[in-house]
Amino acid sequence: MEKLLSYLGLARAANLCSFGHDAAKAALRSSKARLCLLCDDASPRLAEEFIYLTEQARVPLHRMSLTAQDIKGATQYKAAVITINDKGFAQKIKSLMTDY
Repeated sequence: MEKLLSYLGLARAANLCSFGHDAAKAALRSSKARLCLLCDDASPRLAEEFIYLTEQARVPLHRMSLTAQDIKGATQYKAAVITINDKGFAQKIKSLMTDY
């Protein structure tokens, strides 16, 4: 999990991700998003909305076993939904998620 959080922190520092409902939704609609991540404590309504949005945008959606508070510790942003807007970071984060 530490590696995953580190990569999320790096992606945030490089400004290659969008945090929160509105920013993630905008990234999906503008075709910037390459990967969408939902925290474990995301509400069912939020999850349902982003399942639909990611299907429409044809972007992979992964549910993480991390909470929004865990994300805040690594990125300084508390958000239940995140999009990764860079192909390289998206691939690395997907590979790290399959390790857990």
